[in-house]
Amino acid sequence: MTSSGKSLADLAELVGGRVTGDPDVIIERVASIEEAGPGDIAFLAHPRYRRHLASCKASAVIVADESVTPPTLNFLRVDEPRRAFARIHGLLNPPTTHPAGISPMAVVDPTAVIGAEAALYPHCYVGRSARVGERTVLMPGVAVAAGAQLGKGCVLHPNVTVAERCRIGDGVILHAGVVIGSDGFGYAGHGRQRLKVPQAGIVEIADDVEVGANTTVDRATIGSTRIGAGTKIDNLVQIGHNVIVGERCLIVAQTGIAGSTVVGDDVVISGQAGIKDHLEIGPRSVIGPGSTVLQSVPPGSVLSGAVTAEPHKQWLRVMRLLPRLPELWRRVSEIERNIRARASREDKGVS
Repeated sequence: MTSSGKSLADLAELVGGRVTGDPDVIIERVASIEEAGPGDIAFLAHPRYRRHLASCKASAVIVADESVTPPTLNFLRVDEPRRAFARIHGLLNPPTTHPAGISPMAVVDPTAVIGAEAALYPHCYVGRSARVGERTVLMPGVAVAAGAQLGKGCVLHPNVTVAERCRIGDGVILHAGVVIGSDGFGYAGHGRQRLKVPQAGIVEIADDVEVGANTTVDRATIGSTRIGAGTKIDNLVQIGHNVIVGERCLIVAQTGIAGSTVVGDDVVISGQAGIKDHLEIGPRSVIGPGSTVLQSVPPGSVLSGAVTAEPHKQWLRVMRLLPRLPELWRRVSEIERNIRARASREDKGVS
């Protein structure tokens, strides 16, 4: 449900922008630039959408401050159109409110501690000695196991599991189907002698983390798997045991991070990337989509490139050759130039 409308001048004050056109026009909704109509505000963040301005019916459009725009529309000019759009979107579409209280159909252990104004929906479960912070929301099907701790103002969507003793900070959002604290994938030995290594550690998630639907974060074998403050994780991501993810990272869908890898602050990992175990990904690095990372990388690295599965010995030979390719290419190019030069001299009868 949208909120009541705001004038374009009010929105400009909110995002620190300036108005070109009518500052009193009322904005009620946000919409794409292709579909916007009266009462809507859209945004133009990429030049390829500029062609839509001629036919745009929006009451206003958010544009970069220096943009040259036609005089037929109202514009809100800002430094970062997408960021301004996000803030306005949040204002006009406030989050769903959840009535505080514990449903009689929730199952709460008598030793659990539930904070003030928390909302526990039907069919959620809070185990022995668990703690749920103030204003935290547990939607239907959420399971908070014994000894787990949830901070203030968290939202756990349906069917989220927080396993034993795991710790969640303040303002964390866990989307539907997230599992925090499943056993790490650890075995010792081979064949019939293979033994499961006990996974006795926990998961610690810091403040303001958001985790997408059906993502899993494995508990540590010993100690903690940790996710740093402000990190945002997409759907269908697998984070292995004892992984440490820094602050403000972005991890996109279908990424897999194997056990005991350390990801520095402000790292971006694109979709379907795979990262080997026991590596270090330096702060501010960017891993491209579909990339396979098999060795540690220094801070600020930008990596891309997938690896196609092939016989292991052949793959090792290829990998040994890869660092030599630039030099080999230079030598081949030089040989080709010499051959062409010699052929040219022979055609001219020059010995």
